[in-house]
Amino acid sequence: MRKSHPVRRVVLATAATVSGVVLLLSLKPSSDPASAQAGGTIPQQTAAAQESAQGGTGAAAGGAVTGDVVQTQYGPVQVRITVSGNKITKAEAVQAPKGGESDAKTALSIPKLTQDTLAKQTSQVDTVSGATYTSEGYKKALQSAIDKANEAASQAQPSAQPSQTAGGSAGAAAKTVTGAVSQTQYGPVQVRITVSGGKITNAEAVQAPKGGTSDQKTALSIPKLNQEAVAAGSADIDSVSGATYTSEGYKKSLQSALDQAGG
Repeated sequence: MRKSHPVRRVVLATAATVSGVVLLLSLKPSSDPASAQAGGTIPQQTAAAQESAQGGTGAAAGGAVTGDVVQTQYGPVQVRITVSGNKITKAEAVQAPKGGESDAKTALSIPKLTQDTLAKQTSQVDTVSGATYTSEGYKKALQSAIDKANEAASQAQPSAQPSQTAGGSAGAAAKTVTGAVSQTQYGPVQVRITVSGGKITNAEAVQAPKGGTSDQKTALSIPKLNQEAVAAGSADIDSVSGATYTSEGYKKSLQSALDQAGG
């Protein structure tokens, strides 16, 4: 029998030892997160952790303001607006007449009124034909929301820095003034105006004759008188044919509001 060579035994033993070391190294646990980051591999964050790192979800600049409830012949109207960057970015009717024919009139008018609000940025929106009472109630409720937004903006901003508020003009804060009640043969008339930058930016009748034929005359004359007041910037406006008493009462109350606003 051949005898194994001593040198060969040494080589075999060394090879076995190296194999064992390699096997042990291959069984070592994977590196911890710290060493993984050091090597360029960053563990993935959970969705909750990512949201936390970004500060969570925050509200957009500005906010929602809900105007007062305005009662109409067919039911209450209430408008909520969202203001951001001194602009009305959203308008919606949180209350509107409903039941019977009112459902159809509300469905017809409210989308148009809200769209017109965003386009014109004031309460001087067009009355929707066939939904006069809802339209007039919407305008008053919208102006109430704008007034509240303006008030909140003026309180939040330093008085020394002029700004542009919702529904107003640049350079001066909007001011809303209600004139004295003017009694007419058919009922009281009272006008409220918003003045900004020395101009009338909005006019509306908070009181007007109603009942019987007065409803039709009011619906006919008040929208025209409101538009004339804004266009003229004074109480020197034309009377509406067929609604002379209402027109004269409107002009007197409008002049009272202008006097309070400083001319």
